[in-house]
Amino acid sequence: MESKASQFGRMLRSDGLSFICEAHNGLSARIVEEAGFEGIWGSGLALSAQYGVRDNNEASWTQVLDMLEFMSDATRIPILLDGDTGYGNFNNVRRLVKKLEQRDIAAVCIEDKLFPKTNSFVQGQAQPLANLDEFCGKIKAGKDAQCDDDFSIVARVEAFIAGWGLSEALHRAEAYHDAGADAILIHSGQSVPDEVLAFKREWGDRCPVVIIPTKYFTTPTQVFEKHGFSLVIWANHLLRASITAMQGAARSLMQDRTLLAVEDHVAPVPEVFRLQGTEELLEAEKRYLPWHIWSVQALVLAASRGVALGDLTLNRPKAMVELAGKPLLAHIVDAYNAIGIKKITVVRGYRKETINLPNLHWVDNDAFAETGELVSMIEGLESLSADGGIIVSYGDVVLNECSLQILSQSSDDLAVLIDSNWRDEFHRRRQTYYVHCTSHQTGHAYASRVLVKEIDPQMDARQWDGVWTGFFKISGPMMATVLELARSIIEERGRRAACLPDLINGLVNSGREVRALYATGYWLDIDSPDDLLRAASFQRAL
Repeated sequence: MESKASQFGRMLRSDGLSFICEAHNGLSARIVEEAGFEGIWGSGLALSAQYGVRDNNEASWTQVLDMLEFMSDATRIPILLDGDTGYGNFNNVRRLVKKLEQRDIAAVCIEDKLFPKTNSFVQGQAQPLANLDEFCGKIKAGKDAQCDDDFSIVARVEAFIAGWGLSEALHRAEAYHDAGADAILIHSGQSVPDEVLAFKREWGDRCPVVIIPTKYFTTPTQVFEKHGFSLVIWANHLLRASITAMQGAARSLMQDRTLLAVEDHVAPVPEVFRLQGTEELLEAEKRYLPWHIWSVQALVLAASRGVALGDLTLNRPKAMVELAGKPLLAHIVDAYNAIGIKKITVVRGYRKETINLPNLHWVDNDAFAETGELVSMIEGLESLSADGGIIVSYGDVVLNECSLQILSQSSDDLAVLIDSNWRDEFHRRRQTYYVHCTSHQTGHAYASRVLVKEIDPQMDARQWDGVWTGFFKISGPMMATVLELARSIIEERGRRAACLPDLINGLVNSGREVRALYATGYWLDIDSPDDLLRAASFQRAL
């Protein structure tokens, strides 16, 4: 691939007239490239203005470099930096060239005025010019410092701006050319191009000549082509256009106090994302991040009433019963959000209109009275994409976020979270599902890969290796297999009887590996009023 410095040099020396446009940050640089320009002008005026300071070297040269790095990273076309006076003497120019090359900047333009500089259009004739020999030394130092032979130094002649006339402009240009400048930028503050045209006639084709027609903007481009200029710089127009647009939008927002007046006149948010390269990042995440990091979703089964809670669920489902001042479902959502899972789907059924927490996706199981949890799971899974992983959980089980993260970070196709604290009397209850595994956790020593052999509430105590917490993770590639098996279990056992442990056992029996991930305590399933009484101490433990 041709380097940016080589691109700029080729453009500068081409037979035709080339154009580059000002940019002052990464976003505007990308806009310039997309518009079709061959290069970018890193304008000193625009770079200063975007920082909110004057074009008097009030922005340090390192701050300019920082912004140039963003501009260079955002684009593939060359950047010519408006390097003011070189930010000091010959030594500063040497270091500047070195740092520009490190950031893949193609060229720098330095002007023959004194540091700190003043913008050419602010009392230009009162501005002193640099000593001729001293400025030639800057050019020589810059050329000696460059490592890339294609890097260009453009010498900007300010003789017309300072009122010194054509003779001085030609004298200085010749000296700068002899010192090694790759091109001459001849600048004028007049509203007609007479000065620059006179210079070009006398100068001829000794080296490329660059112009900035900001003041003589009415001049037809054909005039510049006819006189053989090499490069035209549109020097500050993106900055000025953005100022006008922002001022108008700000006034409208202040006066109208509504977005309606401006929404049709501003770029849509997706266009901002496009210019930022958001789509590329999303594709890169799919290539480089494990699926369990970038695309895990949650499916919460909350269709049942929870009749054991009596009057507490007379007008709301169990998932909306309050625990420590907010619904059980809100605690579940908070735990998922805390580990970065924002895509949460809830399967509703009984008194579904009361499940109305924000930022959740709803799937309704209107046949909740005649169906069990496996039907709700199927309804939920069918509404989700198979791109990433899904954690399936109940709407009446709250869990410590640290334990939940163990499950979310698993890269296994199938995994369940089990509690190794199975000797706790709290878990020795009628509806507890005990788990028998290929290996038992001893203390804090975790086997490298423990698999589920069976989940059963009636299991012989000698086989217990843990208690299932009610959390089950399915990878995207495994989703179709899980759905197919779940449907066959429903056909065999009936719509009401089939439950998640049946599914997990079915997967194990079919030869699928279901990973057992251990957590210790810090979870709670709410089945009775007594469980709510335990909840206060549980919340403190969390």
